[in-house]
Amino acid sequence: MTSTPLLPAVDARPVEALRLQSVVKTYGSGANAVSALRGVDLVLAKGSVTAIMGPSGSGKSTLLHSAAGLDKPTSGSVHLGGTEISGLRASQLTAFRRDHVGFVFQAYNLLPALDVEENITLPLRLAGRRLDPRWLDSLLDAVGLADRRHRRPAELSGGQQQRVAIARALITRPYVVFGDEPTGALDSRSGKQVLDLLAHTAKELDQTVVVVTHDPVVASHADRVIFLADGAFAGHLDGGTPAQITDRMSALGEW
Repeated sequence: MTSTPLLPAVDARPVEALRLQSVVKTYGSGANAVSALRGVDLVLAKGSVTAIMGPSGSGKSTLLHSAAGLDKPTSGSVHLGGTEISGLRASQLTAFRRDHVGFVFQAYNLLPALDVEENITLPLRLAGRRLDPRWLDSLLDAVGLADRRHRRPAELSGGQQQRVAIARALITRPYVVFGDEPTGALDSRSGKQVLDLLAHTAKELDQTVVVVTHDPVVASHADRVIFLADGAFAGHLDGGTPAQITDRMSALGEW
């Protein structure tokens, strides 16, 4: 009988949702080494919405994956909800990420044989955790799918499927919800609905949201836009309009 790995104590009400300190990520070695992140420092407050932008190859997805515990930094530390996840063993990190990290991919990754409710609650079943029916009802209302809870993915539009994926990411009440181009496969109307929903959950559910995007309209929904270039921070913009964000991206050579 295998024992469940013990996790470090976690602050149940952290003020800081996420902290990265001097995070470096290098792929390869010697002359073939590529530095994807070069000493990144970042602190995000609980309940904030942050967009990460930058030219192709700037380190956006690497930063997101490192912050979410999907990839381990070469050096530096990542603290999520008060716990240093960069120091956890693989088994500990898997258990922690399952319970405390939500991730919304560009591909919806819904199981076609399961209905909306079953897809949303799948992470709880996999973790052997009990479902809170009131929380499920609250999420279904928040994503506007209360009347479609028993529909299967094939019966939903692309925007509705992405809303299911967002609710699934929220069902475990994670410290942070990460999105890797979560609107990239959607039309502009559906994409706006998804970003409005993420902003709503951040404010109403005190949920921290971090998204990587290339779309200035999407980024304009965030409280702060962080710009990356060559694996390092290249500035930020608070409350920027799509035009202002486009101008900043132009300065980085994106457009």
